[in-house]
Amino acid sequence: MTPIIKLLRADEWAQFQETRVFAGSADDLRDGYIHISTPEQAPGTLAKWFAGDTGVVALTLDADALGEALKWEESRGGQLFPHLYRPLRLDEVIEVRAA
Repeated sequence: MTPIIKLLRADEWAQFQETRVFAGSADDLRDGYIHISTPEQAPGTLAKWFAGDTGVVALTLDADALGEALKWEESRGGQLFPHLYRPLRLDEVIEVRAA
């Protein structure tokens, strides 16, 4: 298993639990893929994009199980970030914890 992390605001997580499918945040939808981070990148993502937000959750996913729709692409600082080019299903979430 290769763990990766999707950070969600409280309202996004609540909606995901209700619908069982997450098509993406406003930023994800704008960019055409779901932004995800490695465990090492997640703290920087949290600080940059979720500063001041309360109730943020970190969803652990298995990169190996997401298939060909997961692409590793260069982003912030030349690092490779995982990007998911399809909706995420609730049954693909391995763990949920406070971010």
